[in-house]
Amino acid sequence: MADSVRGERKVRVGTVISDKMNKTVVVAVERQVSHPLYGKQVVRTKKYHAHDEENQAHAGDIVRIMETRPLSKTKRWRVVEIVQRAK
Repeated sequence: MADSVRGERKVRVGTVISDKMNKTVVVAVERQVSHPLYGKQVVRTKKYHAHDEENQAHAGDIVRIMETRPLSKTKRWRVVEIVQRAK
């Protein structure tokens, strides 16, 4: 089993809402789900703590995050790239 393939890691795109921690950003990811009874599209938001090694992401930036091993009690994601800088 030396050639075992690592499973696909989850990737999300979201907006940085806080960069006040050292090497950590809080990313809000929005997704649309259908309401179970009425069928209307509803926006759901979830916040993820993501590891930012070089402290490059700032509030308002749109970033791509990827699932990774647990880095702390709440951090299981890391910043892969900054898609768009805040204006």
